[in-house]
Amino acid sequence: MRKKVLVLGTNFAGLTAALAVRHELHGDVDVTVVSPDRKFLFTPSLIWLPFGKRDRDDITFDVVETLEDHGVGFEHAAATHVDPVARRVTLDDGQVLGYDYLVIATGYRNQTDVVPGFAEHAVTITTLAEAERTAVAWQKFLENPGDVVVAATQGAGCFGAAYEFLFNTSYQLRKAGLHKDVKLTYVTAEPFLGHFGIGGLPHGESLLGMFLKKEGIGTRLATPIDHVDDGALVLGDGEVLPFAFGMVVPPFLGQEFLLASTDLVDAKGYVKVRDTYQSESYDDVYAVGVAAAVDVPWQTPTPVGIPKTGYPTETQAHVAARNIAAQVRGEEPGDHKEFGDIPAVCVMDAGNNGVIILADKMLPPRKHGILIPGPQAHLMKLGFEKYFLWKMKHGHTQLP
Repeated sequence: MRKKVLVLGTNFAGLTAALAVRHELHGDVDVTVVSPDRKFLFTPSLIWLPFGKRDRDDITFDVVETLEDHGVGFEHAAATHVDPVARRVTLDDGQVLGYDYLVIATGYRNQTDVVPGFAEHAVTITTLAEAERTAVAWQKFLENPGDVVVAATQGAGCFGAAYEFLFNTSYQLRKAGLHKDVKLTYVTAEPFLGHFGIGGLPHGESLLGMFLKKEGIGTRLATPIDHVDDGALVLGDGEVLPFAFGMVVPPFLGQEFLLASTDLVDAKGYVKVRDTYQSESYDDVYAVGVAAAVDVPWQTPTPVGIPKTGYPTETQAHVAARNIAAQVRGEEPGDHKEFGDIPAVCVMDAGNNGVIILADKMLPPRKHGILIPGPQAHLMKLGFEKYFLWKMKHGHTQLP
């Protein structure tokens, strides 16, 4: 009897894992994907959506046809419970699906309660729906401009998106003829500019400082946010930053339904994993992408998280797929890759400029790390968006 692999999630981690397992075993396995969302979303492009540079149809596609083309089943439902002892997953439509191997790739949800007033008085770009709400807020801002605050809260890890949105905001202010009239401020939990949640890279602090100075952007570093009022960000030291437009990146949490599986997840709902991406408690349960727990290897004055971006997510998914394939063949999982040892590969867009970020490891200690600024980074990100959407839509997960 063919083994059954169940994958929860359809985005970077889930779609990659599902197709990679199928390809590793040359189709000799039953793979089913479960998700409440039929759409793959190219999350990195959410930074452009509020400015009208993208809409949802530009950065999404329906995964069902892709999965069908590669012999993968799809259940359009949300998982509500995982029973790793019985090897069963309950769905919100009443189905109970059994599995031989489970891949949890359920992504994240915003931690909206980290800063009181965040959900009511600020906007964010971390989900498609929120980015569309931010687009509405930006149009209202253009009708009645004022000061702008872009912030990443205590515990946040997605600093790359915060910087990208910050510099794209500055670029859009220039295009609208508002740059000289609007005070733009960046508030971050990072202990220094260019920390990015990965400990920083050589010359990163000075490079980001140069970018900010050129754009006339003020900063508040290592700063917790106390709360958000209507039209003002209130910092931990009591400073009040008024704004007509405020975009805040919060921390992320694992999906709420996983919290009931206390032997699988940590307090934030992330699955505790080994370097094989098997869970610490069960050899037949894997977690990849944002759903996999990563320990923060340092302490900072204001807590910062770790960014779980696209490249490490894909790497994790392939490691998990190879290890599941090994188990199906009766072998021990032999592919190992600690999150911190995955190379850092990122392109930070800055409107009509940007920075290419490369390092031999996501987390220190490192041997090599470099930041390459210039307009080629902007062009590279534009090209990569088109390439990656094509790659995933056609199921070419074996390509880089």
